[in-house]
Amino acid sequence: MTTPDEVAEFPLIVPYRRPFQAAFERLNRAWLEVHALLEPADLAYLQDPQGCILAGGGQVFLALDGDEVVGTCAAIRASPTTIELAKLAVAPAAQRRGLGRRLSARVIRFARDAGATQVVLTSNTALVQAIRLYESLGFRHAPIPADVRYRTADVYMTLHLPPPA
Repeated sequence: MTTPDEVAEFPLIVPYRRPFQAAFERLNRAWLEVHALLEPADLAYLQDPQGCILAGGGQVFLALDGDEVVGTCAAIRASPTTIELAKLAVAPAAQRRGLGRRLSARVIRFARDAGATQVVLTSNTALVQAIRLYESLGFRHAPIPADVRYRTADVYMTLHLPPPA
């Protein structure tokens, strides 16, 4: 019989470490390439998350099934009050288990803890399931800003975070 101390939420979600870079890139490249959405801006983040995400005050979260990375989601600091939710990817074998929701919720919690007042994201209308997930988390559609770095982005969403009570 297991004790409460031995029970961990599965898969385990952990912050980024350098050994995870290849899995972070592999998982994200896979779905971006399937949907013909891979762009140079993606490659910069995927190949150097340390310099492009963590160094700017962001974080990457990874879902582990044993030693295998089965999901990723990044919190990119866009400004002192805004975090961008990006690079959400779940391995096909791990999909439909709520992992995308858990990873997204972890980024939202990171944003709150970091003092952000909003979380933003860009997507593409072809990613219907992802957009439904974001809507269920409280994200609302908004006009796409002129400075969006992805040429294939045709969806922009925001989630306003209430100030701490």
